[in-house]
Amino acid sequence: MSEVRIAAESRTTFGKGAARKIRRADKVPAVLYGHGIDPKHLTLPGHEVLLALRTPNVLIRLQGDGVDELALPKGVQRDPIKGFVEHVDLLLVKRGEKVTVEIPVTTVGDVNPEGILDLQMTSVAVEAEATHIPTGVEVDVEGLEVGTAVTAGELKLPQGATLTADPEAVILQVIAKPTEAPAEEEGAEGETAEAAAEGESAEAAE
Repeated sequence: MSEVRIAAESRTTFGKGAARKIRRADKVPAVLYGHGIDPKHLTLPGHEVLLALRTPNVLIRLQGDGVDELALPKGVQRDPIKGFVEHVDLLLVKRGEKVTVEIPVTTVGDVNPEGILDLQMTSVAVEAEATHIPTGVEVDVEGLEVGTAVTAGELKLPQGATLTADPEAVILQVIAKPTEAPAEEEGAEGETAEAAAEGESAEAAE
């Protein structure tokens, strides 16, 4: 995984007022922690952070104000309406170090036409070297029959990644398409009830 370089500025002002001032300048307050260091409060350029976070588990090289570190985003706060980044927690990592991350699960192919794919987990937890985190894991579902399930332990993980999730956890399964029989039966019951009602009306008229 390639690194994304982002300029970092040390931050000495805190609180909601200071955070709002930072965001008005199109910047993002952040905290860098890990490896027993005292948390470092930083200010990062908002647009660059937004672009970087489009990549899952992006590896960020923070540089500036005496900082030159590698970090992984571990907590991102976004505006619930506008979606812009309000705050980022960054975990300090070192080359060669193993980290546990969630990687996306995607599927390729189409299941048997009689079934529907039910993807129960869109990501799975793995352990990988901090600078070689896989972008995701693919599952080939081509032709899978109804009743087939794929567990986490059956995933073909990228080289260097080790599963940390429960191997028995169901990632996806193929379920049967819903039948239209109930709707037809309901229609038949409705016709029977309607006929009975008409019969009662006729008797009352007599």
